[in-house]
Amino acid sequence: MTPFGARLRALRAERGLTQADLAARLTVSAAYLSALEHGRRGRPQPGLVMQICGALDLIWDEAETLKALAARSAPRVTLDTGGLSPLATELVNDLADRLPDLDESTLRDLRDLLRRRAAAPRPGRGTRRSSGRAATAPARRS
Repeated sequence: MTPFGARLRALRAERGLTQADLAARLTVSAAYLSALEHGRRGRPQPGLVMQICGALDLIWDEAETLKALAARSAPRVTLDTGGLSPLATELVNDLADRLPDLDESTLRDLRDLLRRRAAAPRPGRGTRRSSGRAATAPARRS
């Protein structure tokens, strides 16, 4: 189950809706909604996420949280390590091999460590966005 799927299921349950109820509101099949909740479908498109927010009558904060979870809930991730250091490539492969065996506490610790490090300024290397996907160049000195 993806973070998006888990949150969607919780929001639906909090409102007393079955998958069939919500699927009807969204004009999708209950099977599709089930696959989305269980991570058997790809990341939902932004338009569908907005429909879900409307169908569940989410307040702004809840909607923003759901949108952020959707963005980070691709059930299949491919990472190109070309151009990265050998250590980075080794880390990615170790993580891929061992991820199924890690407990929730360890996963949470690793996630939190990565997020803290990504958010911290790095001297001489510019500032990285929290997603870690792009970096801004350091300011030039004249």
